Amino acid sequence: MAGPSHYIMPLPEFDKPVKILIVASPYYKDISDNQIAGAKAEIEKAGATWEIVEVPGALEIPTAIGIAERMSNFDGYVALGCVIRGETTHYDTVCNDSSRAIQLLGLQGLCIGNGILTVENRAQAEVRADPEEMNKGGGAAAAALHLIALARKWGKAAKGVGFTHEILMAGDMDSKTTT
Repeated sequence: MAGPSHYIMPLPEFDKPVKILIVASPYYKDISDNQIAGAKAEIEKAGATWEIVEVPGALEIPTAIGIAERMSNFDGYVALGCVIRGETTHYDTVCNDSSRAIQLLGLQGLCIGNGILTVENRAQAEVRADPEEMNKGGGAAAAALHLIALARKWGKAAKGVGFTHEILMAGDMDSKTTT
């Protein structure tokens, strides 16, 4: 089986437009191109739209996502890159730090599909990036779409339930002064 048929969950359906930013590091251009092709196809299959931005390496991907979240209007993000083990410990630093930063952004509420490949050699990367093989770019896009669907589902349900976002100031007896 090739491509998206590996996915267990069907893609979510949306009643409002979905806009995704693909953040890609084209350090290995052929691998990046395949990852991007897989991600675009999956996003389009769900009826969503995408924009793409390229950054120099995997370490810059989370920073670009953080900037986009603060300064733009994307519903979710797809992180695409490839780190191939070399002779130094730089591989471990790049893998761990990029993954950790993406996870922290996700825990802050961003909907991110992490498709940064961390592999031992180029052959492993090629199979994982190829849309007709493991299609990890498509998988990352599907993950982002599922997280967006959850955020929208729970965002609607949260209105009027539990704590509010208002904080009463000390000594406020009439409940009109908030911070």
